[in-house]
Amino acid sequence: VQLQASGGGSVQAGGSLRLSCVASERSLATYVKGWFRQAPGKEREFVAKIDGSGTNTYYADSVKGRFTISRDNAKNTVYLQMSSLKPEDTAIYYCAGGISWGTLTQYWGQGTLVTVSS
Repeated sequence: VQLQASGGGSVQAGGSLRLSCVASERSLATYVKGWFRQAPGKEREFVAKIDGSGTNTYYADSVKGRFTISRDNAKNTVYLQMSSLKPEDTAIYYCAGGISWGTLTQYWGQGTLVTVSS
C-alpha cells in the first residue's frame, strides 16, 4: 500500500498551494485520510482529516479557515488546498490513511516539501 503525495513547492506569504495524495490501491478509496506536517526541528503535527465520504472534516486551529481538505474517491485522491500561507506553514507535509479515525496513521505517504517565504 502506498500513498503518493505531491504538489509541494515554494511560495510567498499570502500565496496558495494545493497538495494531492493518491492511494495505490482501490481498497483505500474510502479510508479516512489526513494531512500532517513536520517543520525543521519540530515534531510531526496534525493538520487536517476527512472521513471516507468527505462529509466530516477536522482541522488544527493553526490552519482553520485557511486550509481545506477534500477528496475525490473516484480518483482515489485526497487534497489539501492551502491559502493565505504563512512562513510558519513551512514544513514537509505527509498524507496518511486508515480504515477508521483510530487508525488514521496506519499508512503514510512519503511527504512533500512546502516552503513559504516572507
